[in-house]
Amino acid sequence: MTERRNILVTSALPYANGAIHLGHLVEYIQTDIWVRFQKERGHECTYVCADDAHGTAIMLKAEQLGLTPEQQIAAVKQEHETDFAGFFVAFDNFHSTHSEENRVLSEMIYNRLLAKDKIARRTITQAYDPEKQLFLADRYIKGSCPRCKAEDQYGDNCEVCGATYAPTELIDAKSVLSGATPVAKESEHFFFKLPEFEDFLRHWTRAGHLQEEVANKLAEWLDTGLQEWDISRDAPYFGFEIPGEPGKFFYVWLDAPIGYIASFRHYCESPAGRARGLDWENYWRKDSDTEVYHFIGKDIVNFHALFWPAILACADLRTPTQVCVHGFLTVNGKKMSKSRGTFINARTYLDHLDPEYLRYYFAAKLTGGVDDLDLNLDDFVQRVNADLVGKVVNIASRTAKFVAKHGGVLAPAPADETLWQGFTERGDTIAAHYENRDFSKAMREIMALADAANEYIAAQAPWTLAKQPGNEQQVLDICSLGINMFRALMTYLKPVLPQMAAKAEAFLGETLSWAEPVAYRGGVAINKFEPLLQRVDKDKVEAMVADSREETAQAAAASQATVSSAGAGASSTEKSGTGESGTRESSAKKPSADESAAEGPAIAEPIAPEIGIDDFTKVDLRVARIIKADTVTGADKLLKLTLDLGGETRSVFSGIKGAYKPQDLEGRLTVMVANLKARKMKFGVSQGMVLAAGPGGKEIYLLDPDAGAQPGMRVM
Repeated sequence: MTERRNILVTSALPYANGAIHLGHLVEYIQTDIWVRFQKERGHECTYVCADDAHGTAIMLKAEQLGLTPEQQIAAVKQEHETDFAGFFVAFDNFHSTHSEENRVLSEMIYNRLLAKDKIARRTITQAYDPEKQLFLADRYIKGSCPRCKAEDQYGDNCEVCGATYAPTELIDAKSVLSGATPVAKESEHFFFKLPEFEDFLRHWTRAGHLQEEVANKLAEWLDTGLQEWDISRDAPYFGFEIPGEPGKFFYVWLDAPIGYIASFRHYCESPAGRARGLDWENYWRKDSDTEVYHFIGKDIVNFHALFWPAILACADLRTPTQVCVHGFLTVNGKKMSKSRGTFINARTYLDHLDPEYLRYYFAAKLTGGVDDLDLNLDDFVQRVNADLVGKVVNIASRTAKFVAKHGGVLAPAPADETLWQGFTERGDTIAAHYENRDFSKAMREIMALADAANEYIAAQAPWTLAKQPGNEQQVLDICSLGINMFRALMTYLKPVLPQMAAKAEAFLGETLSWAEPVAYRGGVAINKFEPLLQRVDKDKVEAMVADSREETAQAAAASQATVSSAGAGASSTEKSGTGESGTRESSAKKPSADESAAEGPAIAEPIAPEIGIDDFTKVDLRVARIIKADTVTGADKLLKLTLDLGGETRSVFSGIKGAYKPQDLEGRLTVMVANLKARKMKFGVSQGMVLAAGPGGKEIYLLDPDAGAQPGMRVM
């Protein structure tokens, strides 16, 4: 095991005027898995977060509900904490930016910037609502586009023609809040001198703190020139007043990231933090040897990778070790939609489905990059059922009963040393994938081991051996190895499936630990096997979508004119009941070798002889887009496909004419063998092969990559 590390981890702060939805949960589940992994490996890792509780939007929301802002944010904080707990997101501390710790730290940092002459003051002109007596951000102003004349457009850009403009250019501009015509009004604002940190940021963004694609994007912004950053807002405003400046408040994005430090300080000064010997200043001093990681979405990179490190450096504090950026969530290949019922709140999900289904599905698709993640609901059902129930749980359910019949004590040594060694040796590879946040690769490694375990058990067929007297020890040896392989898999899956792991620990009679390589456990008793996980019921998924659609309709019918923060999520929805937050398993299981029906494609056409991984990796499979499909004169079965491989075009002749019309293929993705030697045919040269299944004729099924795949991507 490597040297023990001291790690502080944060997720972006959810805005305190709306409910948590599945798009938010991509980040919090990703972060929680990474934190649990670090703790499982024996490191000192602390996970803090807070509600982002300041700003005009929260002030207006509270006014609409007849509450004080403090009452509003307290109610939302309780809702957020309940929803996060429902998905087993285990913060060490969940605080609020509207806290004394954050006020003190915000003032401290501001005063340090001021002392270094990094705060500029100048008068600006803004739109002002004379009825609400409030300066208006762009999203609070609507009118007709000055370019295309489209009505009901916001004050910064037109959603019809794409034009950008100043709010003063809108035709017949009106305040969204009151309907009044905005007037121009001057006000003094305070600015952070960000351009003076350009050289620092050029170095910092290329020093390993960011993914390469994020650093490249920031380089574009740096090349266009940085602007001074407006860090003040005028009263009325819900936030912290700038010291010595009556009626002036810190802009929410100034004190929000400081909330990371404030939440950690609050925890360090609590009994739990003191018991662990944590010192917030030790983590945030400029020469600290600790590690700090921020997990965020790609829409707030500029705040976390430009403004935030510049402010920290100027205030003589350390900068993050790494800012870990993820993409957005789509559902069924499209943006989350309220009308389709795919804008799903956390609570609606929990009312229907087990949270660990989603934790595993997200883990199976999350990479260390900034790729968007698609929640395909059909694939969600199939993958969770196949992997968790059909593979992992299946191992224990098939073997536990035979161990129980032979006294319930595991055999002292593995029946197959080579197979067991493979389970222990893969631990470091799986750990490396977790460390790099490449959870999808970790899940593939784990499921490959699960396949190996199931293949071993099926080949040994203990259910057959048990019918013959004298085989008792052999059956026990086989099934004891099966239980130990299940132990290893659950150890590796524990960061993703904490509740299922807890149930597995109750069955095994031990606490699973990954601080050291997983060792074989023999000569000890196990407990009665109890169901660990229920199969995903497709009807419940459909009911969840239907409920989401209904909630949207009800909210629309009851809605009043209000404005909510961009990107803050759906309006908070009250629902009764706690939903299903535990895990259950049905009696369904994968058929054993002698239980399976002797029919199906694999019987009619047996599996080919086994190959090694080196043979497989010689085949270069790539995602390709069919940009053109043509019939081939004189050929009864062939279509000529023109394929885009992401910068390279190939022509391939494929015998799929009986199943597809050319016009139906154009634009769709498929998979091709890209390094297959070109073949000269009667009709031309075929530069590869597309992959399809089926016996032929009309029964041909072209392989179709999941949504989000791009031409040229390698298929692994």
